[in-house]
Amino acid sequence: MRNTLFGLVAGRLGASLLTLFLVSLVIFAITSLLPGDTAQQILGQFATPEQVAALREQLGLNQPAILRYWHWLSGFVTGDLGQSASNGMAVAQLINDRLPNSLILAGITTLVSVPIAITMGVVAAMGRGGLIDRLLNLVTLSMVAVPEFLVATLAVLIFAVKLNWLPALSYVSTVDSLGDAMKIYAMPVLTLCCVLIAQMARMTRAALIDQLDSPYVEMAQLKGVPPIRRVMRHALPNAVGPIANAVALSLSYLLGGVIIVETIFNYPGIASLMVDAVSNRDLSLVQACAMLFCGTYLVLVMLADICAILSNPRLRNR
Repeated sequence: MRNTLFGLVAGRLGASLLTLFLVSLVIFAITSLLPGDTAQQILGQFATPEQVAALREQLGLNQPAILRYWHWLSGFVTGDLGQSASNGMAVAQLINDRLPNSLILAGITTLVSVPIAITMGVVAAMGRGGLIDRLLNLVTLSMVAVPEFLVATLAVLIFAVKLNWLPALSYVSTVDSLGDAMKIYAMPVLTLCCVLIAQMARMTRAALIDQLDSPYVEMAQLKGVPPIRRVMRHALPNAVGPIANAVALSLSYLLGGVIIVETIFNYPGIASLMVDAVSNRDLSLVQACAMLFCGTYLVLVMLADICAILSNPRLRNR
């Protein structure tokens, strides 16, 4: 049993590494096709052709694409992400300065959204077809339909401009107490939670209803098992795998939604760093941030697969 489990986990890990390699090819190809010239962007429009050619040679931009890809990938594997073309700093240092802020924002959002979403999904599944289920479906559909940039804009207009309760911009350097932290993170977390909670709640409800319609739960109902016990003791443990996948897929939304949130609230995270890198055509920084986002997504999906394997004996024995 232990060897089988290890083989399944190793297979998932190998598939994730292969996917990450293919993603690196796509990222390098797309960033190489971006319009404009990096050397010209750095030196400005008044630079002479000789200066542009010298900088291109210094940055290695005059080398063949396959050679540039090999240097970049080998450096990425060894932890050398190169230097930023816009300011000359190490890309790894730039990411290390911003990554903790993004992790804190993602962690707070996860701690708030996951319990609320799972609770809403369980309550909706237990009362499916009833008033509470219809009300929760209406709320979650409305939350999914509203884009995050609109939620962020309305939050700024209401809580920062109209009521003057919260700061419009998230300056994490000014956090000196728990109260300051709650004010700084309130609107970004609220914006991210709106869509996250709705997605996770709907997928949790669907996964749990699928288990509630299974024969073993119907047998427990015929034996007179109370509804709460049927859900918590029989259906919910068998729905851990699908719910873990739902949580992983929903949390992967943070990779895209956090870009809008960090931009609107001027939050110093990885997403805003990537936006600045794209505008400056800083290829090394763009590639590193994109690989970080894709790697995070693959880790989330792999962890969800491992949870499904651990919670389902049929997957372990297959």
